[in-house]
Amino acid sequence: MSTVDLQQVPRLRRGFRFQWEPVQKGHVLLYPEGMIQLNESAALILQQVDGQRTVQAIIESLQAQFPDAPDLADDVQQFMEAAHGNFWLEYK
Repeated sequence: MSTVDLQQVPRLRRGFRFQWEPVQKGHVLLYPEGMIQLNESAALILQQVDGQRTVQAIIESLQAQFPDAPDLADDVQQFMEAAHGNFWLEYK
């Protein structure tokens, strides 16, 4: 059971930057102390995090892109919980 409020608006924490890193051949989160290499699913979710969209809007956007993906909403919520717990994201 997720504890993520679907109406919350996530954004990257101050000091974090999401970008494509050619050397890593993938998306990463950069922060002052280092870098987090992201898998494809995490990158697709973080591409939606703009500080304007709610968690629900992010889920709906991804469901439109991947209509056959099972448990997409649960996966997004679990990622949001983990990212928030790891201090990558905060909520407005």
